Amino acid sequence: MALVRGAGLWRACCRLLSGHPVLHSAAARTQSSVSGDLVPRTSLSRPPWPELRPVSVEEERSRHAAVVSTVNQLIQQQDFGRLFAVVHFAGRQWKVTGEDLILIENQIEAECGDRIRMEKVLLVGAEDFTLLGRPLLGKDLVRVEATVIEKTESWPRVHMRFWKRHRYERKRIIIQPQTVIRINSIELNPRLS
Repeated sequence: MALVRGAGLWRACCRLLSGHPVLHSAAARTQSSVSGDLVPRTSLSRPPWPELRPVSVEEERSRHAAVVSTVNQLIQQQDFGRLFAVVHFAGRQWKVTGEDLILIENQIEAECGDRIRMEKVLLVGAEDFTLLGRPLLGKDLVRVEATVIEKTESWPRVHMRFWKRHRYERKRIIIQPQTVIRINSIELNPRLS
């Protein structure tokens, strides 16, 4: 087949594809989309989900009251299983459950064996529900307690900088203080507002 330039190339491709039924239908679709709609039919132009109708204020309040009453019943009956929490402690966020051990990369002021309370609780959840704070949950709603188990230092790490042919070599040994904490309990107040 000779090299065809410009508009003749399109005609040559269509002639070549006209013999094959599947390829011919694909070529016909591309021609119809070029000559037809300006906006192609994609999931962005016509989403596959139905139109959402606005929810009335009364219906939203009734749904909220139903959810709060269900969660209150679960908390009162202690029927929620194992709790987890996300706490902000020592500059980081930790997802913790009961009896977890946390290794913190700095020294805290509590001594070994001291019980501490983690007050910055971002969320608490169980198998059936999750309570989110905006940004924190109230101190009267959730209580996360922990015990300081051990205070130690990390393994020595060597930080080396070297530039060849410049007589530059720096070597630093980094030893980081560490604290190990055990989560004792996560408790929920039996009443939500």
